[in-house]
Amino acid sequence: MRITLIHNPGAGRQPAGDAAKLRKLLSDAGYEVRYQSAKEDGWKRALKKPADLIVVAGGDGTVAKVTRRMVGRGVPIGVLPSGTANNIARTLGLHERPFEQLVRSWERPRRVKLDVGVAAGPWGERYFVEGVGAGLFASQLAKPASGKLKKRRTPVESGLRRLRKEAARAEPLELHATLDGEDISGRYLLLEAVNLPYVGPNLHLEQDSQPGDGQFDVVLVTEAERDRLLYYLEHWQDNRERLAVLPTRRGRRLQIEWTGFALHIDDKLRPKAKAKPKEIAGLVEARIDGAAVEFLVPA
Repeated sequence: MRITLIHNPGAGRQPAGDAAKLRKLLSDAGYEVRYQSAKEDGWKRALKKPADLIVVAGGDGTVAKVTRRMVGRGVPIGVLPSGTANNIARTLGLHERPFEQLVRSWERPRRVKLDVGVAAGPWGERYFVEGVGAGLFASQLAKPASGKLKKRRTPVESGLRRLRKEAARAEPLELHATLDGEDISGRYLLLEAVNLPYVGPNLHLEQDSQPGDGQFDVVLVTEAERDRLLYYLEHWQDNRERLAVLPTRRGRRLQIEWTGFALHIDDKLRPKAKAKPKEIAGLVEARIDGAAVEFLVPA
């Protein structure tokens, strides 16, 4: 089997020499390996070359950017999670499994389809894997932390502490929006169309989200839910899944009247710093319309 390995050597806290170890692990398992660093320009070209499986060794950013490129290609993806949050790997049940076990599982895998959404706006269209939203997450992206958050000793915990501090003081955002044609306008601390149960720094927003079910979950947090959100962010380590009970609606098409407030599409922020005036306001749509990618997971 021919494998294209896309590896982010800077993900998480990987020791030097990981690239060689990964290649040896896959070669010893009988795979023909084509290696490409995700930090180099050639990663997009590498995905176009013939392969039976694309393997991504990295965090959510690397997995998501490869996933967006593989829509419609018919080639499955295997993940060796080595980032900090690993939201996609958690969703697929791959988190904290030894790499050796994951590689062995590809011999007789279970195939899981993951929906890939489309976000359209004045800037054009792009795929998203984790989610689209306004409010708390977007404001965090717009106010980057001092220093390198991912290099801190406990990056996920640090990210959640920052989120809680922002949640305690954030002003609700007036949003005009519809979900599948129904008006859901209101004043929101957080409005997130999430494609995964885990987003951001392992924040578990939706209990019933299932990959590949053809819908996303829109989490709607108003002033009335602020205390509930703060309690979760304070006690997330106790049982993050059970505590994550926030108002949620299911749907396939979210439309937001965008007036230039901070908006995120996965880890990308809109508007861009040097956006043209025509790219800063207009109708934004997030939709699930059949685009998907298959992942190999243990049976």
